[in-house]
Amino acid sequence: MIYIELLLSFIQIGLFSIGGGYAAMPLIEHQAVNVNGWLTMQEFADIITISEMTPGPITINSATFVGIRVAGLPGALVATAGCILPSSIIVTILAFIYYRFKGIDAVSSVLKGLRPAIIAMIATAGLSLMNMALFNGDISNGISITALVIFVIAFIILKKWKTNPIFVMLGAGLMNLIFGLV
Repeated sequence: MIYIELLLSFIQIGLFSIGGGYAAMPLIEHQAVNVNGWLTMQEFADIITISEMTPGPITINSATFVGIRVAGLPGALVATAGCILPSSIIVTILAFIYYRFKGIDAVSSVLKGLRPAIIAMIATAGLSLMNMALFNGDISNGISITALVIFVIAFIILKKWKTNPIFVMLGAGLMNLIFGLV
């Protein structure tokens, strides 16, 4: 039964995660944390962090990690397949339609109209993760000064010096380890 739940949840995520990996994060959070209760918000944030650090698309990595957490290796395979199946079908159909009708204004208009929704979905995922990182999931907890300092330093390093994000993540992990030991 859990395999069917995983499959249906991740087919739904794969079907509606328009805009890429970060746009899918609110959908995965909704299914894995809110609807099915497979993960706590802290576990979800940890999975997002690991999914970001590992090679491959973040949505597929997240599906794999959620699946393995919920039902082991078979769960990982089912969740990953559920996540990939809708996009594989949709991309094939859209590629055919786009190349056949790309000169029509209605197609351009639809694509232009999707952009604000995609930005909103990505912003929602970012704000959820920021809430988890800086406020430990609840604003009433107060802000974590350590997390805020790491966030500001990482942001500045990424924006000002265009440093490789892998080095910034390693540095952030090291800083938190050091601050946690003090």
